[in-house]
Amino acid sequence: MKKKVAGTAQVPRERAAGDVGLHREVGGGSGVHVNAFRIGLVGTLGVLIALLLGGIVTQLSTVLIYIGIALFLALGLDPLVSWLEKRMPRPAAIAAVVLAVIGAFIGLLFAVIPLLVEQFSNFIRDFPGIAADFQRNDLVLQVQQLLGDSVNINQVIKGVTDFLGDPKNLVAIGGGIAQVGAGVASGITGLIIVLILTLYFMASLRSMKQAVYRFIPAYQRTGFAKISEDITGAVGRYVVGQVSLALINGVLSLILFSIIQAPLPFLLAFFAFLGSLIPLVGTLSASVLNTLICLFVDPTLAIISGIYYLIYLQVEAYVISPRIMSRAVAVPGAMVVIAAVAGGSIGGILGALVAIPVAASVIIIVQKVVWPRQDRKVA
Repeated sequence: MKKKVAGTAQVPRERAAGDVGLHREVGGGSGVHVNAFRIGLVGTLGVLIALLLGGIVTQLSTVLIYIGIALFLALGLDPLVSWLEKRMPRPAAIAAVVLAVIGAFIGLLFAVIPLLVEQFSNFIRDFPGIAADFQRNDLVLQVQQLLGDSVNINQVIKGVTDFLGDPKNLVAIGGGIAQVGAGVASGITGLIIVLILTLYFMASLRSMKQAVYRFIPAYQRTGFAKISEDITGAVGRYVVGQVSLALINGVLSLILFSIIQAPLPFLLAFFAFLGSLIPLVGTLSASVLNTLICLFVDPTLAIISGIYYLIYLQVEAYVISPRIMSRAVAVPGAMVVIAAVAGGSIGGILGALVAIPVAASVIIIVQKVVWPRQDRKVA
């Protein structure tokens, strides 16, 4: 038998084969082998892969936005499917919701949009006459006397009229006829893609959740599934609540403007509906816009509109919204403001829409995961 010599270490096979590296002696004779070339190569490859993934995400940003919107809408329609599921089989409930969504989309595409385009075209065509009547209004003349020479209302209105009266300026606003047409076509295509994805997600939402749950270890799967259901339920209830608020504002605005014979009642009601979809500032912004449009036609209509929206904003804030949103998302008011502002800064209108359910999801995770861990007593 061969005896091992004390104090000697076996030479690694890699070093015996001539591996070239940087060797540094650490401690009393134990060597740490550092291969600088390998580290540099792996680090460079990691950076290149990160840049490649970043470029891919950038190129797919539009597709990812479509997927996000469709998933958001599918979660919003899921409570309706669950409600119908209590009265009919799930396939029939999904089919009913799908038919309702398709019917609403077709109605918006072929009935509402042409009407909105016609009313907007009439507004642009009649704007010079509206502006002339506005300049002769007694209230406007009194305001001009109060302002004096600091602001010339007639010059401002004349500049706006001349700008809107030139078709070249209208085309320039959209960046050219070709770009405007391409933008409209792209928007319609995006709506169709989102609609199709929403229907697929809505039909396969449960199977998608089950597939995600399979990636979680079995001993954590039940808790993860419960928290996920709470989050998706909160998102769905929020979407339903926000759309309900928008529908209430749009329908009431249409009734008001039809009664007082305001110009473009459908267009103004559509502005009110779109504005109410945006948290916090949307309803107020749409109210100011509609009131200003009425002001150009008749200051009396503007006063009626302003008084109505002042009353409606109070009723919505203290009566309608708490009743609708109380079961949707339990988010403190300060966090709603912070989330909406942050989401709007990051992702515009879409970011503001998604920010509040994201904040609600964070609160659910903190309440169901973080706090129990912090309150758990060590045995």
